[in-house]
Amino acid sequence: MLNLNFDPFPILETERLRLIRFNRDHFERMFEMRRDDEVMKYVERPRPQHISEMEIFFQQNEELINSQNGITWIITLKDENLMAGNIGFWRMKKEHHRAEIGYMLLPNYWNKGIMSEAMRAVLAYGFDEMKLHSIEADINPENIASAAILEKHYFTREAFFKENFYWNGVYLNSAIYSLLEQDYRGVKEV
Repeated sequence: MLNLNFDPFPILETERLRLIRFNRDHFERMFEMRRDDEVMKYVERPRPQHISEMEIFFQQNEELINSQNGITWIITLKDENLMAGNIGFWRMKKEHHRAEIGYMLLPNYWNKGIMSEAMRAVLAYGFDEMKLHSIEADINPENIASAAILEKHYFTREAFFKENFYWNGVYLNSAIYSLLEQDYRGVKEV
């Protein structure tokens, strides 16, 4: 079983990014992101109707961190110090040393290599610090951009489930991607 400790909260830095803890200063941009039709096109979750709902989202994130059952980082660019998106692990299966990764960016940050840079930092943290054996992603297979970022980082599509998810009156498909630690280490050394 994984023995995790997110205290103090791990701040991750890359060349252009700082990945920090979600706080109330991020509510406005998080609300904007989670209401954006393009961002949420393949995210089958209710959109918030009022910014006050960000407090509930914030408390849920805090509970995941405090219980060591998940961790979410806010992606910021060092030169502007504004929230660009978020990335993190949830649906952790500690007994299997496995976690699910999820991520999203505000549209004005798309196609700039930001998510790729954040993904590298979070994968390194997951395998090096959390000691995960594998990381998975569950995506809508129509989300070509999400599939591309996963494949760029050597995730393998392991499963395709037909109409296994019911959302807004429609049955949707799911694609499951996975990255094993040994494969991550192998490509890091190439």
